[in-house]
Amino acid sequence: MIIALKNSIRTEEQEHLIQWLESQGVRVHISVGEFQTIVGLVGDTTRIDTDLIRGLTFVDSVTRISEPFKKANRKFHPDDTVVKVNGGAAAFGGGAFSLIAGPCSVESEAQVETIARAVKESGACVLRGGAFKPRTSPYDFQGLHEEGIRILSEVKKLTGLPIITEIMDIAHLPLFDDVDIIQVGARNMQNFELLKELGRTNKPILLKRGLANNIKELLMSAEYIMAGGNEQVILCERGVRTFETYTRNTLDLSAVAVLHELSHLPVVVDPSHATGAARYVKPMALAAAACGADGLMIEVHNDPPHALCDGPQSLTPEQFDDVAKAVRKVREAIS
Repeated sequence: MIIALKNSIRTEEQEHLIQWLESQGVRVHISVGEFQTIVGLVGDTTRIDTDLIRGLTFVDSVTRISEPFKKANRKFHPDDTVVKVNGGAAAFGGGAFSLIAGPCSVESEAQVETIARAVKESGACVLRGGAFKPRTSPYDFQGLHEEGIRILSEVKKLTGLPIITEIMDIAHLPLFDDVDIIQVGARNMQNFELLKELGRTNKPILLKRGLANNIKELLMSAEYIMAGGNEQVILCERGVRTFETYTRNTLDLSAVAVLHELSHLPVVVDPSHATGAARYVKPMALAAAACGADGLMIEVHNDPPHALCDGPQSLTPEQFDDVAKAVRKVREAIS
């Protein structure tokens, strides 16, 4: 249920209303907008008399909603959420757009530093790099684990770029103290125990859509994190598995528009994992920028043919620079 309050409401009236609602056994979520305050109720609202609330002089409207995702719902939070990283070094949502770039996997400190300096020069605001790598085959490179995070932290000190890396297990969470954005990969989108634990942190979480999950399921996974108290969630469209075989996955750009309609959370697009081929990254990145994405996540490697992970989909620093310039032009054109 959503209760829209009039601007004329007095502080004591609002406090009294909230106390009464909480006494009815529901959780109350307050969203203060520029022109209106929204009171969202989470829980069993069947006992609450909507006519009684609607009759209060300071209530503008009362609406029952059927969607199971409450905190992620735009009806609860009409204004866009802006997720700021590292004091504003990067921001996503509400008109803010940031580029995330870096290698699929951390291989060495020299490799990561070289790439980080290059992508920063081209306008990237966040450095990505996999320390823990979920791979289909147990014989493929699995990442450097703790050493990978240490390398990312060192390069962060050298370049000033905030870092993002993927978490695969709750037990690894203490290793992520210096990580600025924790990424939940597609394979862990419905690892609910992990999502609950991340809901207790105060770090931004980038949540990737699963390979075979629909938009409602993605928002319900975001709800798990937000229900724990952490509302700094960035959604990521990275393509879904279809019958098409010419690309690694099928990039669902309509999801950007749908998610923005349904939710106030920012949406980032990953064209690298979606297509699986470097030559398709630029056109998909431009299309994502044109359809209103709040950021891009692009894989960049200084030597793609010899990358230990996902070399075929990785851009060189020179190619990334070209993409970044083109994306800026698209954003200028649609602004």
